[in-house]
Amino acid sequence: MKLIFAIVNNDDSHAVRQSLTRNGFQATKLSTTGGFLMSGNTTFIVCAEDDKVDSVIEIIKEHSHKRQQFVPNSSAYATNSFTGIPVEVTVGGATVFVTDIERFEKV
Repeated sequence: MKLIFAIVNNDDSHAVRQSLTRNGFQATKLSTTGGFLMSGNTTFIVCAEDDKVDSVIEIIKEHSHKRQQFVPNSSAYATNSFTGIPVEVTVGGATVFVTDIERFEKV
């Protein structure tokens, strides 16, 4: 068994959750905040058999889209003044961690 942590952009979380459910995967959904852009994310926690991990990742990949977004430049973060010239960055996609599970119980 594997435990999958998938961090996705809030804009994609509804589609990811619907597709996981539609394909028979149960997921715990947590509201999280990214450390770099300080923007909202959703972290999904999914338990899956070893042979289903690639299916879960494909679903997440299919529904997590990268996009361009303007954010204050890094010098603005250092001074807590957000008057700097915005910089375009790529956001979205997903960050996925897969770990082994020694024991899983649903009580």
